[in-house]
Amino acid sequence: MVEVTAERGKQLSSRVSEEGAGWSCTQIGTFAQLRPGRKGFTWFNARTLWRSRNEVLSGLFGDPSGQVRRRWVAEQEARGADPGFRIRPEVGDSFDFLLLGDTGEGDASQYAVVPGLLKVGEGTSFAVIASDVLYPAGSGNEYGDKFFRPYQDYDAPIYAVPGNHDWYDGLGGFMRVFCDAPPLRPKPGRGLRGLLWRKPEPIDERRLAEARKLRSRPSQQPTEQATQPGPYWVIESDSLLVVGVDTGIRGTIDRQQADWLRRVSRDPRPKILVTGKPIYTRNEYKPSPLEGGGTIDDIIRDPAHRYVAAIGGDVHNYQRYPVRVGDRVIQYIVSGGGGAFMHATHTIQRVDVAGVHEDDFRCYPLRGDSLSFYSQLYAKRLRMKWIYLTPGEASCIMSRQIGNNPVRPLGQVKITRRMRWAARLLGSWPMPFRLPVATAFHRYLSELSDWDTPPFFKQFLHLSVTPQTLTVRCFAATGCRSQELDPPLEDEVTISLS
Repeated sequence: MVEVTAERGKQLSSRVSEEGAGWSCTQIGTFAQLRPGRKGFTWFNARTLWRSRNEVLSGLFGDPSGQVRRRWVAEQEARGADPGFRIRPEVGDSFDFLLLGDTGEGDASQYAVVPGLLKVGEGTSFAVIASDVLYPAGSGNEYGDKFFRPYQDYDAPIYAVPGNHDWYDGLGGFMRVFCDAPPLRPKPGRGLRGLLWRKPEPIDERRLAEARKLRSRPSQQPTEQATQPGPYWVIESDSLLVVGVDTGIRGTIDRQQADWLRRVSRDPRPKILVTGKPIYTRNEYKPSPLEGGGTIDDIIRDPAHRYVAAIGGDVHNYQRYPVRVGDRVIQYIVSGGGGAFMHATHTIQRVDVAGVHEDDFRCYPLRGDSLSFYSQLYAKRLRMKWIYLTPGEASCIMSRQIGNNPVRPLGQVKITRRMRWAARLLGSWPMPFRLPVATAFHRYLSELSDWDTPPFFKQFLHLSVTPQTLTVRCFAATGCRSQELDPPLEDEVTISLS
């Protein structure tokens, strides 16, 4: 079924037509009925910002995630967790699984992903969430509408690596839900950071028990050997290891986890890495540092370790960089379009990082669609009708600016001064003043880019494993009914595991 969906999806994608991108949505999808009626959180609320203060405090006073993580790991080991933090599902040497990132806003953009995910994910062995399972602050009391309800019909276990937002709760909610771990014993902090640091929120166990009932079928529960042991882990199969690492708030890996990662990486089987922080994003290189020296990417690039891909969340779109390392190519992928508001792709300049050629780079949404999306958003929010760029206009502007081969056929568009100024204000190329579209802005004022009607430009990955190959497919979720029934295939790459 997945193969048929993939072949048909190629004819529907944004790389083929504006219709494939979801711009001509004649019928809104069924996600609207799945979404709960409760209003979601707002970043314009002082309480929300205060609950999320650990991001700022970690930048000012240092990130204590490594110390807290070691306490969680010690408690899990004392409770009998596998000492190698291994997960051993009964999958054989060929299997499929899903991967999605940055999911849990609990609003339309999260629920719009669900129908296509369920269709493509039918028959998969498990799913993995890479980063930020829950917004805004990882509370264990908010998993009902932001995790259990949206994925109640996904008929397999779900594993996760935490993102920075999950750490704003000291990982209390994450560990309780995914590892069934009791709260850590309180430990007084030192200095001003200890005084201001947000502690884990007490969990309403009755409320959590009710939420768990939504995913209580036996097929959704991992076996004893396949239970998630901690915030980092390795999923083992005969053909491939899926190695999940916890990058905390600031992206640093503590010494204990780094030592574990080195041990796991010496296994002779091929591997992919799942991380909360992508290594290549926005044409930049951001390897996560290891406490004691070196980076995660040093481990990935070592040919003895046989990593074929590294997939990270945190950035809310899809990007793929095929990086040549010696005589092989490692696929570095961003997959953070699982539910949160969209991070722009039109602000990514012509790709040249690590020798990756622009025409070998892939992103979703396409830069032109991203520019058109933000022009429409600001035209409505700020009542600036002149700033709106149609998808065709925006695609022509971005193709001319980037100098790449057009991704989809371009119509006859005359680029005017108005269009050029609109694109400049929307950040399509650097200038002293532009409207806020960067990720730093989104951290605090993301509702200005929140969108409750199609197209949503969300995405998830379907991965197929055989003893010989790993095939990674990126499917889109636009929120349109027709594309719920037949999700568009935006990218596909097959990697040799030989």
